[in-house]
Amino acid sequence: MNQYETVFILTPVLSDAQMKEAVDKFKSILIAEGAEIVNEENWGLKKLAYPIQKKSTGFYQLIEFNAPPTAIDKLEINFRRDERVIRFLTFKQDKYAAEYAAKRRNLKSTPSTTNQEA
Repeated sequence: MNQYETVFILTPVLSDAQMKEAVDKFKSILIAEGAEIVNEENWGLKKLAYPIQKKSTGFYQLIEFNAPPTAIDKLEINFRRDERVIRFLTFKQDKYAAEYAAKRRNLKSTPSTTNQEA
C-alpha cells in the first residue's frame, strides 16, 4: 500500500452538516476500497487565489491515507461526479513527504501540551 494525501475544496454555499456529509462520503469510499485513514484536517473556509465557478471562497479539507493504487481511481471519479467539489488534488507521498507529514502531525499535537505546562 502507498501513502497518499488528498486536498479538496468544497463549495462555500454548504452548511456545516452538508460539508461533513460530503467529507464522510469520500472517507467511506476510501475505507470501502481498503484504505486506512492516517490523518484528516479541516482547514475551514479560505479565500481562493482566483475565482472558480464564480466563487471566491471554499471549504478546504485534507485527508492523508494509506491505500492500494486502485482506490485512487474510484476516489477521483467520485470527486469529479460530485458537484459540491470545486477542485481536488491527490498525490502519492514519497518517503520524504511521508516523514515531513508525520513530523507536522506530531508538532501540531505537541504545542497544546507545552502550553498547558507553561
